[in-house]
Amino acid sequence: MNKLKNKLFSPALLVLLIALLVACNSEQTKKDNQNENSESMQLDWSKNANIYEVNIRQYTDEGTITAFQEHLPRLREMGVDILWLMPVFPVGELNRKGSLGSYYAVRDYKDINPEFGNIQDLKNLVAEAHKLGMFVILDWVANHSAWDNEWATTHPDWYQRDDKGNFVSPFDWTDVIAFDYGVPAMRDSMIDALKFWISEADIDGYRCDVAGMVPTDFWDRARDEMTSIKPVFMLAEDEDNPDLLRKGFDMNYGWKLHHIMNDIAKGKKNANDIWDYFMWNDSVYSADAYRMYFTSNHDENSWNGTVKERMGDAGEAMAILSYTVPGMGLVYSGQEAGLDKRLRFFEKDTINWDNLVNASLYRKLNNLKKENKALWNAEMGGSMTRLGDGSNQYVFASIREKDGNKVITIINMSNEAQSFGFDDNTIKGNFTDAFTGKDIVIDGNTNFDLTPWSYMVVTQ
Repeated sequence: MNKLKNKLFSPALLVLLIALLVACNSEQTKKDNQNENSESMQLDWSKNANIYEVNIRQYTDEGTITAFQEHLPRLREMGVDILWLMPVFPVGELNRKGSLGSYYAVRDYKDINPEFGNIQDLKNLVAEAHKLGMFVILDWVANHSAWDNEWATTHPDWYQRDDKGNFVSPFDWTDVIAFDYGVPAMRDSMIDALKFWISEADIDGYRCDVAGMVPTDFWDRARDEMTSIKPVFMLAEDEDNPDLLRKGFDMNYGWKLHHIMNDIAKGKKNANDIWDYFMWNDSVYSADAYRMYFTSNHDENSWNGTVKERMGDAGEAMAILSYTVPGMGLVYSGQEAGLDKRLRFFEKDTINWDNLVNASLYRKLNNLKKENKALWNAEMGGSMTRLGDGSNQYVFASIREKDGNKVITIINMSNEAQSFGFDDNTIKGNFTDAFTGKDIVIDGNTNFDLTPWSYMVVTQ
């Protein structure tokens, strides 16, 4: 017995056991740190937030920051959380497109477009938004600048050149020239400009234009340096590089689902394609990644058409989908007023606010997301499970659950009447219609008749 005991606790074996314990503890510490970093990156106020895109130029007759500020109480009443301001910086004049130029041809990263106002106006807007419980992020263009940006003159080596030594315009964006991210000094100055608006105007983060065209390690460093001033919320215009969401960004675009919604509205795809999309999404993105879904934004509206043009009578059903699947819903300027025209991109083209026909819809969706944990963002919300046997490819039916909260969404994804029945008793009980407030009892015998493009959202 003593011999066996001595063998079990020989010095060599003790060293091995200690090494194994250290390795296990080290691996657990590493996992804990990763989880801690993941949690700390996502701001608490973003866990159940929605986002609203602001086109300052077209928002009011004046087209100024101060004139837009008058709309803040209305937007707060509509439940808006994050205000994404399209670029507010001076627009380049050299090689300008149209009479007013593109917001995305930035002439000065540390100033405000005089047509919109001045830095104090932005400070006032941010302060008022904060007072109302909203947050403000600026649209940032890090991949390219206007031809007459000061940097093009003082630091021409900061820009890409072709084999003839000429500046490079990405794609057909002839009003801008691309930066060379192989130049450390350019990176330093870009990060300095990003930090400027956080320190100067107390903004809460950025939406970053064509973020995937800028090196990921730049965004990772930029995030660190901005966070040294205050925690920020970051949205990437990208869907092709999941690595951007590992550190630099909180959220990116759900372009693929948007295109599926457009195709369903045209009869080219169906509800099964939505489920295929989420299988892909879950295989590519981590559970803590925020994904932004939308029926419109500035690009879609100006270049591809209004919601009515692209989706016809399916527009409202798709808005319901964008808010109830795992992700964050976006509303573009004027959608609450049934925006029925393509806003000109390079000219003045004021939104008509006479009839806030969709304001009630978005208010209910924003409040539902805020109040029901099942719809919260990423891991804070509930995972999504398909309901029914999947035999009707024209009906999208799902349930999301979190901490006793449930949201069931049923949408007719076609222009013909459909029906949906619960084929078992796994989902049953007393629910409330999220839009009418009526009580609804669901059991294995419940069947819903759905008119074309109609929907039901019930909660528990």
